[in-house]
Amino acid sequence: MRHTLLTSITSALIAVAVSAGAAAAAAAADGTIDNSALSKSEFRDHARTFGLVYTLPQNVNDVLDSTIRGPLKEKLLNAKLDTEAQMFNIPHVTVVHVHSADPATPEKMLAAMPKLPPVLTVKLKTFYTTEAAKGAGRPWWFDLGVVKEGKSFDDMMAFNTTATAALTPLRDGPLPRCTGPVYGAMGDAAKDLVRTVGVSGVNVVKDGKELRSHNPHTTLVYSMARFTPELQAQMNQAAKEFNQILPDGIDATFKTVSIVELGFAGNVLREVYRISLEDGAVTTIATGKTASLK
Repeated sequence: MRHTLLTSITSALIAVAVSAGAAAAAAAADGTIDNSALSKSEFRDHARTFGLVYTLPQNVNDVLDSTIRGPLKEKLLNAKLDTEAQMFNIPHVTVVHVHSADPATPEKMLAAMPKLPPVLTVKLKTFYTTEAAKGAGRPWWFDLGVVKEGKSFDDMMAFNTTATAALTPLRDGPLPRCTGPVYGAMGDAAKDLVRTVGVSGVNVVKDGKELRSHNPHTTLVYSMARFTPELQAQMNQAAKEFNQILPDGIDATFKTVSIVELGFAGNVLREVYRISLEDGAVTTIATGKTASLK
């Protein structure tokens, strides 16, 4: 039975991926997906980026507010990272991001939404720094990871696979932060993802096999400052101290997933739709009106 179930799941993932691949190919044929920025030395201009994310529950934000955010802001100001200390962001764990200047993209994402995962119960643990690509210099982030074990983690990863296949064909090209110097510094596998789905760090099905490069996490700092060895040492020291403050991590239950608009670096600027993982109800954030996910 287990073999049959796994076979069914794999077949379903492949079917979604094949369908999405066909859609992406059709879009490319129409000239709507433009990868030309990948061959340039500068970042692609940012128009609008939309995404699918789990916003952090209030209890998780309360813990971070009372333990980490104060010391983190002080460390950023001491490092002359004033912009980073003030940057707006709705705390979240990303599913997938797509770049598109089309303002109707959120509605199209809602219409293309694959089957939702169940309510997810995970643990947020371990602070660390991440570069967009090793040696690119910028952007970089200060993250809090998700423990990679348990049924909810597996459900989270499986949903990333189907959501990536369903939603990335809506892009008009790669994420700007994946282009220019970042794309040039990426490894071959990451470059392949950016060419084919517009973003690295996502799960895809290739040659009948699921390739998992997604690393779910929540980001506390978004930065375009040069990630010098001195700055990296400062932020790694901050991560070490924060891991001492929260050695056991924070339990988090995600009951919703949201379609959002993001800035260049991936910080969430606003929610557009919030979707319940319990019953599929969709709330339009601007109006408060609710509907059912079809």
